[in-house]
Amino acid sequence: MIGSPLDSHILFQLGPVPISTAVAVTWGLLLMLAATSAWLTRRLALRPTALQSLLELLIETLDGQIRDTMQTGPERYRTLVGTLFVFILAANWSSLIPGIEPPTAVLETDTALALIVLLASIGYGIVAKGWTGYLRTFAEPSWVMIPLNIVEQLTRTFSLIVRLFGNIMSGVFVVGIALSLAGLLVPIPFMALDLLTGAIQAYIFSVLAMVFIGAAVAS
Repeated sequence: MIGSPLDSHILFQLGPVPISTAVAVTWGLLLMLAATSAWLTRRLALRPTALQSLLELLIETLDGQIRDTMQTGPERYRTLVGTLFVFILAANWSSLIPGIEPPTAVLETDTALALIVLLASIGYGIVAKGWTGYLRTFAEPSWVMIPLNIVEQLTRTFSLIVRLFGNIMSGVFVVGIALSLAGLLVPIPFMALDLLTGAIQAYIFSVLAMVFIGAAVAS
């Protein structure tokens, strides 16, 4: 079980740079996901195999979710939203591997993910409306609302951090406590619940990212 959620567990030093366990696990997950993606897409064909058909179904499901949530075409946002979901899902489920500390149970990882969503919403908003058009949205419906609209952007980011961090951290602690008290077999139902919680939190984070970006690019 992990210690304080605010502690960074240093695994090794890369020159003068300390590498924490969360960073090392994140690198490992990124390499694994990149290799898996390359393997799954190595033989795409016009006449799809069963595996390719499953992948196309998943992409169509993602596109449908983006259309329903953002009320716009999915092409521009598919890569970002899909990557966020897959990475967060893999990071959440990594807690079931003995000795692995899930990166999403560390505050720095969740902060980085939330900042990606914040910067993406700003970037997509500027692309959709231009600098002046995007900045003008902060004065809607009146210039008096400028401070409140800025605070809203910050609180959205903070809510993403707290929601993901709190849910994943609590799941890790529950499974860890059950393991320490009851041994290996009894905590299996808690692990199953942890799988479900990890999937739900990845979905919620991705949907909220779509909502925030959709609000930034909306007419």
